[in-house]
Amino acid sequence: MAIHFENIKQFIGSRVSWDDRADVFTPDAADAIRQKVEERTVLVFPQIDLTDEEQLKITDLMGGKVRLTGRFNKQDNDEDVYQVTLDEKINPQPEYVLGTFFWHMDGITVDMPPPFATLLSCRIAPDKGGETEFASTYAAYEGLPDEEKDALEGLKAVHSVRASLSPIADAIPEKHREKVLGIGLIKEHPVIWTHASGRKSMVIGTTADHIVGMDIPAGRALLIRLQEWAAQPAFSLRHKWTKGDFVIWDNTGAMHRAIPYDKSTGRMMHRTSIAGTEAVAA
Repeated sequence: MAIHFENIKQFIGSRVSWDDRADVFTPDAADAIRQKVEERTVLVFPQIDLTDEEQLKITDLMGGKVRLTGRFNKQDNDEDVYQVTLDEKINPQPEYVLGTFFWHMDGITVDMPPPFATLLSCRIAPDKGGETEFASTYAAYEGLPDEEKDALEGLKAVHSVRASLSPIADAIPEKHREKVLGIGLIKEHPVIWTHASGRKSMVIGTTADHIVGMDIPAGRALLIRLQEWAAQPAFSLRHKWTKGDFVIWDNTGAMHRAIPYDKSTGRMMHRTSIAGTEAVAA
């Protein structure tokens, strides 16, 4: 195996290189990549130009895929690869993609463990906008003062798709607004996720609506402060996409969001997800 990792920032991100492209698709490489994802949160493979079959192979080698596809998408490829696009010919209801303009974690409102990792490859890169930002909620938690860590222990937040889409609710056509906002489950999750490894991350983002047992204004203000803390430059990075780039991130310890872009740019990403093995447990 001849793959190499170079840190991008102190607390988040590594860039991956390889001596032979075939080295990326071996079981040994998959183990090394998974370990590095857990350590560095975000891995960037510049211009590796994966096919769907190659992306699915990496996904399977790293732990097995889970399907998180859009129910309204008119896919023209493998159903296990979700096409992230505002192209109305493929995605006639773009609200869920528009919702990704705001900090979130994938799979927080579904009735299964959240995906361990999300894998995204760039097929069409826009000239303007469309970058993806990542924020490590592992590093953000570890950077909190001890008294704030203590104050957060035991708190639970209520998560919903309605909350995550509230910033764009007025832009959803009224004829199907309630149907869109009502998808998914309403879930309670601890704000601090203690993983089986003993490491701790925060479960935050726009799905988090309020804090259980706390006045709504105070709870929402706390959740926004935690988002802002996690998104500070020390704990976050922005990736400017080039066609062929491939990025993997630890969905259990990172928020992400897309920088807004116009649908006319044709931005197209292909997404797969690695099945999670841990429920978010207090």
